[in-house]
Amino acid sequence: MDEQLLELATTAGNAVVTLLATDAWQTAKSAMVSLWGVAHPQRVEVIAGELDDARAALLAGRRSDGPIVEEELAGEWRGRLRRLLAADPGLADELKRLLDEQLAPAVRDAGVAVVSQRARAEGNARIYMSGRDLSVNER
Repeated sequence: MDEQLLELATTAGNAVVTLLATDAWQTAKSAMVSLWGVAHPQRVEVIAGELDDARAALLAGRRSDGPIVEEELAGEWRGRLRRLLAADPGLADELKRLLDEQLAPAVRDAGVAVVSQRARAEGNARIYMSGRDLSVNER
């Protein structure tokens, strides 16, 4: 899969799960239902129900399992979006539009701090990055 599509799916999947735990969760649901409506209209109701289930699991998990449930759900939605884009790369423009116009502004408005660091090393190069409370995804 093209690296830009992979990055788009990752960013959108993370944003969706981040929003599920906020008052703006309907924005995430609306965006994903809209995307699946373009790609697979027959699955819209299923996706809506799965997002409701994901929100319930996330809220319950926050009380007991902390960030583990959130990372599992983010991985699940990143994977769904990767598979959707792999099957139909033409959906990338629609997903980018939804990310730019709905998901990213909702994350900002919800006051959720999101920091993304990305680095690439080649040859004998080394990368040193630091942060706190990290979730590391290697590719």
